[in-house]
Amino acid sequence: MHGPDMAKGWRRERPAPSLMEVFRSVPVEGRGWRRLCSFLGPGYLVAVGYMDPGNWATDLYGGSAFGYTLLAVILLSNVMAMLLQHLAVRLGIATGRDLAQACRDHFSKPVALLLWVMCELAICACDLAELIGTAIALQLLFGIPLLWGVALTGLDVLLILLLQRWGFRLVEAFVLALLVTIFTCFVIEMVLASPDWSAVMQGFVPRREIVTNPLMLYIAVGIMGATVMPHNLYLHSSIVQTRAYDETPAGRREAVRFATIDSTLALLFALSINAAILILAAATFHGSGRIVIEIQEAHRLLAPALGASVAATAFALALLASGQNSAVTATLAGQIVMEGFLSIRLPPFFRRMITRGIALVPALFVTAWYGERATAKLLVLSQVVLSAQLPFAVVPLVLFTANRGKMGALVIPRWLACSTWGIAGVIIVFNAKLLWDLATGA
Repeated sequence: MHGPDMAKGWRRERPAPSLMEVFRSVPVEGRGWRRLCSFLGPGYLVAVGYMDPGNWATDLYGGSAFGYTLLAVILLSNVMAMLLQHLAVRLGIATGRDLAQACRDHFSKPVALLLWVMCELAICACDLAELIGTAIALQLLFGIPLLWGVALTGLDVLLILLLQRWGFRLVEAFVLALLVTIFTCFVIEMVLASPDWSAVMQGFVPRREIVTNPLMLYIAVGIMGATVMPHNLYLHSSIVQTRAYDETPAGRREAVRFATIDSTLALLFALSINAAILILAAATFHGSGRIVIEIQEAHRLLAPALGASVAATAFALALLASGQNSAVTATLAGQIVMEGFLSIRLPPFFRRMITRGIALVPALFVTAWYGERATAKLLVLSQVVLSAQLPFAVVPLVLFTANRGKMGALVIPRWLACSTWGIAGVIIVFNAKLLWDLATGA
């Protein structure tokens, strides 16, 4: 076991940390900005999950079908994400447990097992989106057939394992470099698309039709699932413990403050990229009445629509960077969830291959049997599945962080507890409405 508990509201002693090989491996040094920089990094690993290829599918679909209307959903989802990731940071720093370990230490074995299964489904859905997105990018950039591209994506596990062996800071630097690549590509796209910025601003205002229109609600729930990733809550509560902060009340409060700044800045970055994808689709396709579901179709139409071949190349390059970024987070989250819920420590290579294999089979089958068009629908569906799993992560997270017996002095204030319970309620209601519409054929 790893030391005494900092709060005594748990049924078991604090377990050994997940990702033991990088636990408290990043020193916290200096003062002011230099000290803050010691905490920058984990937020960007979390943020990449908010702009994976699944986001591309839902944002392209939503923008081309409904213009700028669903920008309000992207904004709402990112605000929700900022609050929930703050809770994940608090849980990890206050208790020394990640969310998976906290669930195992609080709930009965059957409930913990159910939560593990739900989280594994979410990770597989994310991995499926990353796998298909990377294969599509390889096809667009190098002409590799989609079926072969799907098979080749299993090799990215070797790159991730190599980076992690050389230090966690290198993993963070790799992710940040890919994020900058994605951002640069979309700056080019925005300049070429010249959207109506007054209409863009109006799109951030919520409208009633988002809930009353079944198709719009379906896409909105997909955007929410693609933005507020359930496995990111498990991931963040663990990787925040890579920092060697002072394990004193003052040291933990400082760590929470700096880690929250890190994740909030990173999620603002993710918000700008997600919004840019939807704005690009709305500005380029919605006005002509063309609904784009397939990423390949968007790539094919961008050059003639914007009058520059660089638009299509930048689009494909950003997609490849997005897919590789998501591979990093899926690998780490899978390892954390298995170690936390089951106390099983598999070598990262085997853990990654298990996760990738589960996602690889349906992707290969759909691609081979139904063709490329079906992969676009599979991408959107994977994001709806993610949204359906979200309450199984959010409810325990809020339950734990609002409990003074578990959190001690770092328990969340009442206003934040009420706000995050409200977020959980919104997520549950949205998903219930979607399931009702699907069941009744509305």
